[in-house]
Amino acid sequence: CEKDLAAAIPLVEQAEKALDVLDKKDFQELKALAKPPGGVDLVCEAAMHLQAGYDENIELDKKGFVKDPTWKGAQKMMNNPEKFLQNLKGFKSYIDDGKVPQQNVEKARKIQTNMGDEFSKEGMSKKSSAAAGLCVWIINIIMYYDVVVQVEPKRNALREATDTLNAANTKLAEVKELVQTLETNLAALMKEFDKAMAEKSALMADAEKCQNKLNMAQRLVGALAANGVIWEQTVENAGQELVFIPGDTLVACSYASYVGVFTRQYREDTVDAFVQYLTKKGVPLGPKPDPLAVLATDAEMAAWAGQGLPSDRVSCENGAILCNSQRWSLIIDPQLQGIVWIKNRESDNGLQVTRMGHSKMLSTFEMSLDQGKPVLIENMGEGIDAVIMPVVSRNTIKRGNKRVVKLGDKEIVLNNSFKLFMQTKLSNPHYPPEIQAECTIINFTVTEDGLEDQLLFLVVKLERPDLAKKKSELIKQQNEFKVTLAHLEALLLEKLANAEGDILDDTELILSLEEAKKTSDEVKEKVVVAQETELKINETSEFYRPTGARGSLLFFQLMSLCNMHTFYKYSLDAYLMVVTRAVNSVTLRKPKEVKEEPKVDETTEAEGGEDEEGDEEDAEDEVAEEAAPEEEEEEEIIELTGKELKLRVDLLQNIITLFVWNYTRRGLLDSDKLTVVSMMCMNILVRAGKITAEEKETLIRCPPDPTPPVMPENARSWLSETQWAQLKTLENMEAFKKGGQLTQNIEQDSLGWKRWYSEEKAENADLPRSARDLNQFQRLFLLRVMRQDRIGAALSQFVIDNLGQDFVEQPPFDMEASLEESTAITPFFFVLFPGVDPTPTIEALGRKLGKTEANGQLLNISMGQGQEKIALNALNKMAKEGGWIMLQNIHLMQAWLKDLERALEVIEEFVHDDFRCFLTSEPPGAMQGKLWDLIPEPILQRCIKVADEAPSDLKSNLRRAYSKFSQENIDACLKPREFKATLFALCFFHSLISGRIKFGAQGWSKKYPFNDGDLTICGQVLRNYLNNAENLGTEVPWPDLRYIFGEIMYGGHITDPWDRRVNNTYLAVLVTPELLVGGSLAPGFKSPDATKLEYSHYVKYIEERFPPEVPQMFGLHPNAEIGFLTNQGISIFKTIAEITGGGGGGGSSDISASTPLITSYLSSLPTNLDMIDIRGRLKEEDYTPFIIVSLQEADRVNGLLDQIRSSLLELELGISGALNVTEKMEMLSADLQANKVNALWAEKAYPSLKALSAWFADFVLRHEQVVEWTAQLKLLKSIWISGLFNSMSFLTSNMQVAARSNSLPLDYMTNRCRFYNTRDLAEITGVPAQGVNVHGLFLEGAGWEDGKGEDEGYITESKMKDLHPSMPVCNIFAVHINEMDWNAMYHCPVFSTSLRGATFIFQANVRMDPDDNEYRWVLAGAAMLTQAD
Repeated sequence: CEKDLAAAIPLVEQAEKALDVLDKKDFQELKALAKPPGGVDLVCEAAMHLQAGYDENIELDKKGFVKDPTWKGAQKMMNNPEKFLQNLKGFKSYIDDGKVPQQNVEKARKIQTNMGDEFSKEGMSKKSSAAAGLCVWIINIIMYYDVVVQVEPKRNALREATDTLNAANTKLAEVKELVQTLETNLAALMKEFDKAMAEKSALMADAEKCQNKLNMAQRLVGALAANGVIWEQTVENAGQELVFIPGDTLVACSYASYVGVFTRQYREDTVDAFVQYLTKKGVPLGPKPDPLAVLATDAEMAAWAGQGLPSDRVSCENGAILCNSQRWSLIIDPQLQGIVWIKNRESDNGLQVTRMGHSKMLSTFEMSLDQGKPVLIENMGEGIDAVIMPVVSRNTIKRGNKRVVKLGDKEIVLNNSFKLFMQTKLSNPHYPPEIQAECTIINFTVTEDGLEDQLLFLVVKLERPDLAKKKSELIKQQNEFKVTLAHLEALLLEKLANAEGDILDDTELILSLEEAKKTSDEVKEKVVVAQETELKINETSEFYRPTGARGSLLFFQLMSLCNMHTFYKYSLDAYLMVVTRAVNSVTLRKPKEVKEEPKVDETTEAEGGEDEEGDEEDAEDEVAEEAAPEEEEEEEIIELTGKELKLRVDLLQNIITLFVWNYTRRGLLDSDKLTVVSMMCMNILVRAGKITAEEKETLIRCPPDPTPPVMPENARSWLSETQWAQLKTLENMEAFKKGGQLTQNIEQDSLGWKRWYSEEKAENADLPRSARDLNQFQRLFLLRVMRQDRIGAALSQFVIDNLGQDFVEQPPFDMEASLEESTAITPFFFVLFPGVDPTPTIEALGRKLGKTEANGQLLNISMGQGQEKIALNALNKMAKEGGWIMLQNIHLMQAWLKDLERALEVIEEFVHDDFRCFLTSEPPGAMQGKLWDLIPEPILQRCIKVADEAPSDLKSNLRRAYSKFSQENIDACLKPREFKATLFALCFFHSLISGRIKFGAQGWSKKYPFNDGDLTICGQVLRNYLNNAENLGTEVPWPDLRYIFGEIMYGGHITDPWDRRVNNTYLAVLVTPELLVGGSLAPGFKSPDATKLEYSHYVKYIEERFPPEVPQMFGLHPNAEIGFLTNQGISIFKTIAEITGGGGGGGSSDISASTPLITSYLSSLPTNLDMIDIRGRLKEEDYTPFIIVSLQEADRVNGLLDQIRSSLLELELGISGALNVTEKMEMLSADLQANKVNALWAEKAYPSLKALSAWFADFVLRHEQVVEWTAQLKLLKSIWISGLFNSMSFLTSNMQVAARSNSLPLDYMTNRCRFYNTRDLAEITGVPAQGVNVHGLFLEGAGWEDGKGEDEGYITESKMKDLHPSMPVCNIFAVHINEMDWNAMYHCPVFSTSLRGATFIFQANVRMDPDDNEYRWVLAGAAMLTQAD
């Protein structure tokens, strides 16, 4: 026995020796490990099992096993390293006393066996010296324990033998017998005593147990008292709501599935409609079903807010839909608020960010699918690569107990933790049905209310940073409180639900509940305090809310401008910078004196901060906390109250409006500026309550009354039927009810109203007495209807009066000021216009700032084939070095622009502060349309847009044109006199054709890209020709010069033959020998004497002698300006109507509002012509060219009638619910309400610019003519040529009849016109002897003087404000081209509409005065129209 024990002693010594090399620092290091190396935790677990019941730091369960064998329990065991080491060294005595249970050793032995060779000093020493020593100790202690267990039976046997010997010795004496008797009696007494004492102890223990249970019960009740009331109410509510849960859940699920893509208003309307439907079907629903309440809790929404999601309702709805959707989410996120939230939310889960088409996209998906990491595809376009569609559509394949997904040619095991998010910056993307079906599309576009709150916070932050900081901290604190309370409540319920046995015996549970209640009470107290503080802050902040509301209103107007032009796209980040600059420009904060502070040692953070990330973050937080007070002390904050604060808020509203307008105006086309500022002004006034939304809508659309009274005869001479119907509409407005009915007043005081109507500036003239009480805004309604040519001037004054002069007067573009607004990551985007090149402006500023091509700091690349890689490399190089780069004509590189977009995003990570990027692009062409997506939306959003158009006035154009030349050009010519005179005329010609475009189709039928290059090349051609003439000794070749200028250089742009005629006529008038003798260039502007003037004198001549600009300088009548201004006025309201008329996402108007219009049009719609009956009445010989035309017209009328009738009936059925409402129906409804001809109707119809009501009345008249024509089946005495679908075919039939009658070839026939001196069809007695009679023609650009007697009338000067005088009845007859006499005739084109161009019908001969010159009418744009619009 002793020998065995002696053999075990070295084992103990070896264990103690292993411990001697360790000290408490080793165990401190071991304990500090957050995650120990593999195996170390098992070694510590073995130590825990051995010392279970010995070390008081080791908690045991009811069975005596270690309660927490994890690393956390091990750390607790080593809580006091020094004591832990002492316990290890003293463990031998614990074994010797037999106090170590066998189960402890077996638990430790099992770990040793499982770890194998790793459970050794050598296996552990590489991982932890403390673990290695502990390992040696455990091995030897287990061995020692085994020896002690084997020796213990022998020691027990020895003890028993000794006791037996002692007992035998005591029996030797007799006395011992007495002692034995006494001991026996004593034992009996002691037994009774022990029994009595045991009963007493049991009773006392029961009493103590009862008392403890009572105490625990009281503490449990106290811990649950507050929550008990809440839970009781919750249970009661849940019982009541149990009936509603299925219905409310159905609403919430439907909401999450279908409406995420729509705007807030459409979502609400959809929910209301669905709730009404379910209620009608008897589905039990709550009092007010709220999908958001079902889909998310307050705590979840608070957590989202902490992760960066805006806290407005729509954003919370978006978050709830994303979190509850089984389909992967695709978010529409132009303002990038959604993607920020997703990145913050999923950052701890290892979010992987990629892009569609990225080279590593597939490898990212493979890794994420396998490891269960979330993936975000950012900045998507409108398509998804086919290779990842199985992932997007969740198309998995079952392989055993796993699911795999095909990715290309691979099958990847799908981890259940995998998530996919997709994001697009496009504000209005169009995804195909398969993507919409497989994804949950969520519209994260910022809402007006949400943006208002954001801007309010921004303004308060700039004005009162102290309040903003407190508010920000409170919001963060409140969100944390909500999350904490929800967590504590969940924890309480979890502990109660998982409690086993008698809950009163679970002391740990009750203590946990008490701690949770204590924390909850503290949080609730803080919540109350925080709410009171927040209320005080909000009271002050709310004074600034009008500023946030104004900013939000303006931003959403900017967002709507993309419906006006594709270039008008803006980002929220850029807009916030504009608002910030605006507020800072009038800041009241005053900088305080900067006190010199001792410099902080910058190396402190670097030292020791690299090893542990947590320490580094703590250090950063401490630095931030220390810096915050210093930042606050930099500025003195001025607090305003009462009237001063109100004035301050008004100032902020105005300054933000001005800055936003200047930022917007810089990128607007000149033609759009008045439209945008007018829309801005009206929206501001509507929001301020100064005008109503209904008034604004009436002003914009002004639909004619469908049933107006008959127009009085005294108004017919100066008002149209449409204007009369619109005036009837105005009578519904309150402002026009005060002085009696408007139409009655006009009828009674026709002279007074006509006098006002005839005023040159009607907007400033006094109105008739009955309307003198109208204010400035209300006068706009009258101008809108009666004098649309004065709308532009009236709106300009309206804007000045309500917003200020700065909103109308535009300062010249300042490149230097714009550069100050820019940053290295905001490129400039210049819109290119004919005659405008931003390159010199940029180069001049670059020279001033040291950025030139010579020093390599300015690079100008003109984009074209092969320049793609060069441009990207140069962009990266300049971004790193801080240079400037110009990428010109990027519109030519459509496929490459996505690469440019990505490159601009990548350089943000390393860009130099001095870097600037300048992009240039032409706007979309006329064929493409203004809304064609020429440049990717993300590029446009990030850019500062500059649309610096060339001035449209003649003087500015002439000044700029002449500046393209110099004295050196004059000196280089051998005929300086001829060169100076002709060059000046050429510059004036360039100015005329550039400025003529503003007169619309009467000026040019198309917008031609005349540019400075045409002018300078023509100047070179002129010099070369003159030098050649001087060398050859010949005269100036005027015809050759005119041909080259008109047909080749400028004419190369012109595609319309009538426009080419105008161009050549200008040259025929200007480039003549008369230039050398002071010939007239324009009324009041002569060609100066070239022998006396040099270049500088010509410049001075332009500045001093140029007359005021009038249409006559272009050869046009003043009516052309009225027409131009009228079109401008019409265009302004038409554009505003298109912008505000709604679109996708539920913005369109209610289709049921068109029901009265449908009824009206259907009731007025004529019946179809019976073509079977008509053809049945014809014999074979009756099919003459004129009859065939009548049948063709009848077929076209019937086709249009069918289209109108079927579409109206379909819409009627759609409104009633009999048919599903389609997009075509919605478009038709919108068109009906907007008084606009539907596109499908227009396809079947004829060219027309009329509004719907006038167009429909016109169509009814066309139908009547065809009915009369087909009823007679012979040529009418006069054909209303305006009422024909195809007027050209009718005129061709006229030539066919003449050719057949006279046996002449049709190819050599032409139509000749002769105008009667009557417009009254009653005076036409019958069909003419030759040709056909037509009526319904109008003259534009000229007037008509009727002849006397049998003499034919002739073209003459227009009468003021008579834009389209009607022509007399015209006899058109066909003659052989050789018989056509053009003497004293004007070659007059005839068009269907005032748009001219493609609506050309034929060329008419119009008689002129014998002394007249045809050039006059060519330059006047004189033409005949079949419709006066």
